[in-house]
Amino acid sequence: MSAADTTTPVQAPPPRQAPPPPAVAKQPPTRRRSGAAAPWLLLAPCLLILVLVMGYPLVRLVALSFQKFGQSQLWGFQPAESVGFDNFTNVLGDGEFWQVVVRTIVFSAGCVIFTMLAGMLIALLLQRVSGWVKTLVNIALVASWGMPIIVATTVFKWLFDADYGILNALLSKLPGVELIGHNWFASGPQGLAVIMLLVVWGAVPFVVITLSAGLTQVPAELEEAARLDGAGSWSVFRYVTLPILKPIIVMLTTLSVIWDMGVFPQVFVMRNGHPEAEFQLLTTYSYDRAFVVNDYGQGSAIALITVVLLLGVVAVYMRQMLKIGEVE
Repeated sequence: MSAADTTTPVQAPPPRQAPPPPAVAKQPPTRRRSGAAAPWLLLAPCLLILVLVMGYPLVRLVALSFQKFGQSQLWGFQPAESVGFDNFTNVLGDGEFWQVVVRTIVFSAGCVIFTMLAGMLIALLLQRVSGWVKTLVNIALVASWGMPIIVATTVFKWLFDADYGILNALLSKLPGVELIGHNWFASGPQGLAVIMLLVVWGAVPFVVITLSAGLTQVPAELEEAARLDGAGSWSVFRYVTLPILKPIIVMLTTLSVIWDMGVFPQVFVMRNGHPEAEFQLLTTYSYDRAFVVNDYGQGSAIALITVVLLLGVVAVYMRQMLKIGEVE
């Protein structure tokens, strides 16, 4: 027998198994919930104030629009009577109401167009002037923006006064122009043009300041590359600057429409508290129905229709912003 036959074979030890991985501790779901609730907790005071300040008036407005509510109901001599949709039927069936709607839309469109054009031109101009000129212009813009509406309206009344207005005196110095004693408010179109100028004058500073801030975000490299490719000033503005400013322009346009459709003190004060029929806008028309004719139900119905129109503008704004977000 050989030594190889008597040798006991050595068995290899079994392979050592790796220890199981430690269990990953799961995050408690309460942390995620608390993180999602944090923004709402921070917004709660603001939302509460909005509900208190705007919630009750809006609910009261809706309730009055479906009621017959006059002086007798105001003083408690008679209870308010529900009339369903009669107030809306009477308002929508009134030809004068539709004239006011058309006048309000034309007035608001004119204010928005001139405000945006003037604001864009001034903002572009401020990018090309020296520092001290820009400072002076900004001071003038902030001063006009901070002027109370009643004060600005009084100044414009003096400027366009038929007997003592400085504008008539200055224009009369031009060859062939004689406007001494001219009454700018003798006709509705001229008077509304003056009020439109007042509204634009008060709205331009905000547009200029906002657009100036937006223009600082336009990359100079893109404009320089466009010029090297042979684009002129208008092409650079149209294809480079304007697309970058589109979200800001959409926001400013929407805010301007909302503000200009809600113009009230300019018309009310300019016409000494009694706007004539050809000066009536939706806001003043609703006020007259409620507090002059003492038909608070119809006045509330007109105001509610105005709110619905403005909500339509807000819906268009949200749709445009969502499209911009999808493109980005």
